[in-house]
This record gives sequence, C-alpha cells and structure tokens, in this order.
Amino acid sequence: MAILLTIVLGIVVLAVTLLLVGIVSQAIGAARDARKYPPPGQHFQVRGRRMHLHVQGESGPVVVLEAGMGSTSLSWSLVQPRVAQFARVASYDRAGMGWSDLPAEPLRAWQMAADLHELLDRAGLFGPYVLACHSFGAYVALSFASLYPGEVAGVVFVDALPPADWMQLNAQQRRVLAIGARYCRIAARLARVGFVRLCLALLSRGSKTMPRLAAGAFGTGVLESSRRIAGEIAKLPRAARSCVRTFWSQPKSFLGLAQHLETLAESAAQAASIGRLGDRPLIVLSGNHNSPEQRARQEEMASLSSRGKHLVATDSGHWVHLDQPELVVWAIREVVEACRQGQWPTERALENQEFVN
Repeated sequence: MAILLTIVLGIVVLAVTLLLVGIVSQAIGAARDARKYPPPGQHFQVRGRRMHLHVQGESGPVVVLEAGMGSTSLSWSLVQPRVAQFARVASYDRAGMGWSDLPAEPLRAWQMAADLHELLDRAGLFGPYVLACHSFGAYVALSFASLYPGEVAGVVFVDALPPADWMQLNAQQRRVLAIGARYCRIAARLARVGFVRLCLALLSRGSKTMPRLAAGAFGTGVLESSRRIAGEIAKLPRAARSCVRTFWSQPKSFLGLAQHLETLAESAAQAASIGRLGDRPLIVLSGNHNSPEQRARQEEMASLSSRGKHLVATDSGHWVHLDQPELVVWAIREVVEACRQGQWPTERALENQEFVN
C-alpha cells in the first residue's frame, strides 16, 4: 500500500511539475514572440479593446481587406503591397484574431462591422470604401454595407460564403459547429500550458509525429483540416508564416475562432438582411473547387448588384488570394478604377439609396 501511494504521489508531483513548466514556458514564449513579431500597423482603442490596423499606400480610394474566419491581416500579405501601388489599402485583425484583443463576449457580424467602422474612423480613414473580403469576411462586409450604405463604393468577394449556406442550420451543421467550438476551447487550454507551442515548434523543425498525434486525437477530420490549413499557410511569405505560428500558440486565437463558430448562424442572418447592393461595382471570384450547386450560389451573390460580375479562378481553391493573388489584385483594381472615374453613385446618392429585396 505504501509503495502504491508513493507511486501515485510521484505521478501527481510529476504532472504538477510538468504543468507548471508548461505554463512558465508559455508565458516566456509569448513575451518573446511579442518582442520578435511586433504588429506591422497600429493599435487603436475600439469599445475598450485594442484592434490592429495595417495601412499601406498614399492616395486613392480606401480599400479595406476583410479576412476569412480564423485568418488575420497576414492572409493578405501577397495582395496588400500590390494594391498599395494604386490605392490606399488597409488590412486589420478582427477581435480575437492576430494582434487584436479578444472580446469579453462573442460578436456577431453587425458588431464586427461596427468595430471596423469605429476602427477606420479612429485611424482617420474615411469612405466611401472598396471592401475586399474572403470567405466569412463577406458577412462582415455585407453587414457593413447594411449599416453604413453611404460609405461603400464597391465590393470584391473572394470565394465568399453565401449567407444562405449557414442561416438555417441543419442537424449536421449544428453538430459540426458545436464540435468545432468545443475542440477550439480544448485547444485553448492546451495552449495555456505550452503544449500547442511545443507541437508547432516541432512542426517548424520538420518533426511531424507529435503534431500529427495531437491533431489526430481530435479525429481524422481535424487532422485533415490541419493538413489543409498548413498547406495554405505555407503559401505565405516566410515572415508571415512565423507570425501565424505565434498566433496559434496563444489561447486567444482558439477562443476567437470558437466565438466565430458559435455565432455563425446569427452572422449569416445579419449579412443576408442587406437585400441588394444597388448598382455598386461588384466582382465575385470563386475557386474552382466549388460544386455546381456552390458555384450557382456564388453566381447569385453577383446578382446582389446590377453591375455584378462572377468569375471562376481556374487555378485556385478556397484561398484565391494565396493561389492567384494577381487575380484578386486585378479585381480590386477594376473596382477602384470605377470609383476613380466616378462610375458609381456619389456618396450623397449612396446615403439615399434604398436597399430592396
């Protein structure tokens, strides 16, 4: 009996020691990351939280880049510098992502759009804006256009999520979102004790056994998703890839993603409430991975504007701005040029624009 108690006590002491070492290691690593990877832009206070905004370019209509779910301003690394050659362009991190603080409560698309509006105002960037958005970012852009119709001149959708896809959840979708949010919160706990940091460090050094085992513990779906996302991140510049690794070493990123998943249906419904975009220039870019049904829904998104165009990026998956950044830059330039030539309603006309279903 005494031997058994000694063994149990030894195991407990070892577990507590490893836990404390992990917590201390995580704190030291996070502090080191903050020094090594400072934000490329500036922080502004928005509703009592810090939000990060990165602006490039000197003149022209302001182009606002809206990232997809779980992504940051860095996802536009291949696009933003090129757009800066002909326009003033801003990328930013939504609450809980990248260099922006986590909100106390989950935000919906309208709240995210209000955050963005205040952020741009505090930075002295005034509209009307050209909104370029990827995936989930379309929900924020549509909500922005609904809340501030006089401040949107044109839109570019980059393989956007049609709101109808996630408004009325079926049983399978509810299950996927619930499991995803739960796994994110578990991962946040593991990140607090340094385990995620360790796995990512090993992965960056070419060791894949532990990271695969860790991802596989959540199921084959998570393992496959991790591989797919890692493949997309690998297309970013080296410096951006290192920053992304530090983001996902933090509990905040997992908690921010969980909040997005938990409010997805509400965000989709809010985005759908806009009705139409009038005659604003609109270009919809779709990846070639979409099924015929998905492609048809992308075509419907182009019909939100009487001047909407739908193009399929033949050499791209979901992340068109990483697979064919030059195509996304072209689409943004097309809309910007329409703005420069005055081929869109004036701001006063936009303010009086009626959105009709």
